[in-house]
Formats: sequence, C-alpha cells, structure tokens
Amino acid sequence: MASEGTRTVVITGASTGIGEACALRMDRLGWRVFAGVRKEADGAALKAQASDKLTPIILDVTEQPTIDASAETVTAAVGESGLAGLVNNAGVGVGGPLEFISVDELRRQLEVNVIGQIAVTQAFMPMIRKATGRIVNMGSIGGRMATPFLGPYNASKFAMEALTDSLRQELQPWGIHVSIIEPGSIATPIWDKSKAAVDELKETLPEEAMMLYGETVEAVEKALIKFEAAGIPPDDVAKFAEHALTAPTPRTRYVVGRDAQLQRMLVKWAPDRVRDLLVRMQLGLPGK
Repeated sequence: MASEGTRTVVITGASTGIGEACALRMDRLGWRVFAGVRKEADGAALKAQASDKLTPIILDVTEQPTIDASAETVTAAVGESGLAGLVNNAGVGVGGPLEFISVDELRRQLEVNVIGQIAVTQAFMPMIRKATGRIVNMGSIGGRMATPFLGPYNASKFAMEALTDSLRQELQPWGIHVSIIEPGSIATPIWDKSKAAVDELKETLPEEAMMLYGETVEAVEKALIKFEAAGIPPDDVAKFAEHALTAPTPRTRYVVGRDAQLQRMLVKWAPDRVRDLLVRMQLGLPGK
C-alpha cells in the first residue's frame, strides 16, 4: 500500500455509529478522510468534531449520481496518488416475519446493503488501484448466523460475506487487500431505529400477522432493549477498521465482540436444531 505523504480514505455511512467512529479515528491518525453522509447537516456535525483534513461528501449508496459525483470529488483531490482505503459501512436493517415482509422493503434492504456496496466499490476502484489501496467491508456476525425476524438483514450480510470473498480473491494478483468486519451488538443509534421499526411493524402488519406473531414481536422488542444495553462502543469496531487499513498483513475477517465470538462458535460446532433452540431461549420466543 502507498505509504508516502498523506493517505486518503473514503468511508460511507459516516453520519453516526460505526461509520462516524471510523471517520474520526482515521482523522486522528492524520489520514485525509472523505466521509460519506446523506445530509449536509450530518456532515457539518461530523466536521465539527474533526480536523481540517476531514471532508464530508454527499453520498447515498442507492443514488448513482451521488456516487459518481463523490468519486469525481475524491479523484480531483488525490490525483495520481490514488486512494489508500475504502470503508463500505453504509447500511440499513429491515426485519419482520418473512411470511409477511413487504417485497419492496426486501428490495430496499438488498439495494442498500449489497448492490450499493458494489456500486461504490466500482466507482472508487480506479483510485484504489493507483495506490494499491485496501477495501474494508462492514459486515455483521449476522452474516454468519441468521436469526428469526431478521431474514432480510441477515441475507444482505451473508451476501456481503460472499462478495468480500470473491473480491478478495479477484484483487489478490494486484496486492489489493479486502477485509470484512463482523461486529456483534454495538452501542449505536441503530437500536433506536430498530425499536422504532418494531413499533411501525406492529402498526402495519395485517391482523392475521399479529394473531400469528404478536407474542413474538413483543419478545423481540424486549430482546432489543437487552442487546442495546450489552452493546460495545463503536470505536471498538473502528480499531479493527484501522488495523485492516494499516497493518502490513491485514486479516481477511475481524469478529468483534463477545457475543459475535459466541455466535461464531455456535455456527462452527452446534447442530442447526440446537442452535435454533438456543436462539429462541435467548430471545425469549414462544415455540414448541
């Protein structure tokens, strides 16, 4: 990876949470950070916490014009030195019983968390090649172990595992490292969004769905509160992003958090039905 002068990184989804933590951490390390946000106000709030080297850019991973405009901005800034790093962090979480989930919501989930990541990567690849830069994808331990009522989100993260593996092997001949980070529960605003999503779900699900899944939805709502309390700080994840961007030999995967480590072991050693039972017990779900 290029090591002379100021190194530049692009980080998507930098308004809050893990993306914000990554942007501020790399800024403190002296990197030039282009932080992707969807609102100017979010960019201004982030800029207020950072040095002059951090530049917010309007980047919505589902809007190709904003991706193209961001790539043009960064290209003009880095010139022939290229891009040392790209952190694909932007994402959303869609949940609900698959029997009743809106197909449009499922499409939105995959559009943001899967298609958008590849669209951004393609746009910045010419700059990454110039610097023999690195790509860091923000996955989830939910990309290794699926749980009930998070099927759309889990599907998107399983997809990112596969795409990361393919991309890593495809770019290996040029010495371009590709890593994926797999966090467990993190203390970010996503929990407030998840609780709001559960409230919306209860209002929008048809009566038949609430008759079938109402008790389960209540159990999931209680579980979210428990998981939020156990979440680790976003900067704990950003530390691993730093390692993936700076270590002489970065890991291909980073599992972050005790709960993520436990789930990794369950996937490896526990039979499916045993794992199903443990998940139901952990979430407090009804069932035979």
